[in-house]
Amino acid sequence: MSKWLEWLGLVVGSFLFAFGVNYFSIPNELAEGGVIGLTIIAYYVFEWSPGLINFILNGLLLIIGYKYFSRKTLYYTIAVTLMSSFFLYITEGILLTPHDDTLLAALFSGLFVGIGLGFIFRAGGTSGGSAILAQLAHQFLGWSIAKGMLLIDVLVIVGSYFVIGEAKAMYTLVAVYVGASVMDYVIEGLNHRTAVTIISRQPEAIRDEIMKKIQRGVTVLDGRGGYTGEEKEVLYIVINKPELVKLKALVSNVDEDAFVVIHDVREVLGDGFQKAVK
Repeated sequence: MSKWLEWLGLVVGSFLFAFGVNYFSIPNELAEGGVIGLTIIAYYVFEWSPGLINFILNGLLLIIGYKYFSRKTLYYTIAVTLMSSFFLYITEGILLTPHDDTLLAALFSGLFVGIGLGFIFRAGGTSGGSAILAQLAHQFLGWSIAKGMLLIDVLVIVGSYFVIGEAKAMYTLVAVYVGASVMDYVIEGLNHRTAVTIISRQPEAIRDEIMKKIQRGVTVLDGRGGYTGEEKEVLYIVINKPELVKLKALVSNVDEDAFVVIHDVREVLGDGFQKAVK
């Protein structure tokens, strides 16, 4: 990914993140996880500007945890902190009345925040606060980064219960779940494929049929039966989901007793599929 595309991703991601918070979360008295959740709670309790509090909290955490990031990630995270705080400030009060449907607002809050964070992470930046706290938990407590971020989000949302109430806290959980799912799709792409492993007594025939009728390459692996010790060829192929029905019929026609394992893969990079982003 070129530098200007990375920076475009950081700018657009920061704006969508701020818009989701100020247009959907705050008017409906929803919270968020992590540092932005603390920022929103501070707004509800003290009416402090979300942009200012976001800048202060993330700035303090960056000072504490800057050494746990690479130089590029650190620069991008500083840029995201500045831009997201600025966009939170200029979009503050963009909608003063709550939406008629709180659930719909929670879904769209998660959608915009998730897309925004996805653009930011895909470009090589981070959201700041939660990522820094998770790094510190990993360094001193041995927790995984994912576990640390999840625990921080949960603690903030549980704390928000005492400010926004039970129902809004549950809506917040919906928004955070949607946001995390959308963020994963943006980061890892929509290039979902299906991988198939085939063990058969007629591997050559199946391999030839796949290459001729589906026109996909097949990887041949050396295998050995754990019980019989018999040497055999294992076929491995990655295909599009619409090709799966055709593949299963093809294998069945050649060898009805073939052992076939089908599993989804999130993204495929390489020849014949998506090229890796540099």
